[in-house]
Amino acid sequence: MAEPTDVEPVKVFIAILWKDEDALDQAKRNLTNEWGEIDFEGPDHPFDTTHFYDEEMGTGLHRRIVSHLELVSPEFLPAAKHKCNRIEDELRGAKGRRVNLDVGYLDHNKIVLASMKAAGQKIYLTDGVYADLTSRFGQGRYQPFEWTFPDLRDGRYDEEWGRIREIYKRQRKARGIW
Repeated sequence: MAEPTDVEPVKVFIAILWKDEDALDQAKRNLTNEWGEIDFEGPDHPFDTTHFYDEEMGTGLHRRIVSHLELVSPEFLPAAKHKCNRIEDELRGAKGRRVNLDVGYLDHNKIVLASMKAAGQKIYLTDGVYADLTSRFGQGRYQPFEWTFPDLRDGRYDEEWGRIREIYKRQRKARGIW
């Protein structure tokens, strides 16, 4: 019988959807309190492929990707999703959320987001949280699937995913894991 192997650590990232700069700053402070230092922060991208959040958050939304220094076990995902939901609630305004925090992880093979919604490609984890495989690495970049969010699928974040992957690989090498 085969012995179980240790789970390889993964890189935590948050895709922050925001309009209000103050809410973004508060969210980043809260995220840093939860997961430590941010070691990568990408540029802002317009969130313009859907109007899903317009009623609650307004128009002119942006998305920014940040990653955290510490590598963690992928088992962190359900608790992390609930923590992000609590942060969203703490920063809520009169009309609803002021930030939307999509937590996930990246490793050298894939990108996984946490979700509270079931769908055909999602795998139930625990506590109402699903793992949503959004991309796999191949041909030098993370390749999205047909179900991947449109803005995460259209290539605008490819450079950022690549940079976070390089940070992750350096961290693994420094730990003697590669």
